[in-house]
Amino acid sequence: MKTATITSLSVYPALRRAAESVLHDGETLHAFMEKSMRAQIDRRLAQQAFLARGLVARDAAEWTGEYYSADQVLRELDNVLQLAQAKAGT
Repeated sequence: MKTATITSLSVYPALRRAAESVLHDGETLHAFMEKSMRAQIDRRLAQQAFLARGLVARDAAEWTGEYYSADQVLRELDNVLQLAQAKAGT
């Protein structure tokens, strides 16, 4: 696969120094930037999917008229957590 170049990134010297200060042994600034970009893309895709699921859930609730209070949801989540903890033996 042929690679493509992304536009140069101009940053303040302090930001560059901060980035260089957290590089792992043998890691280049280029590799760090590429990894950071991939992570940000993944986060944004997950956020888009989350919002899409929320809109579908909203539409379903409007269609069915079935809504749950925050207290109901939190109680159910507490139950799920307690079951998971019991299963794990903690």
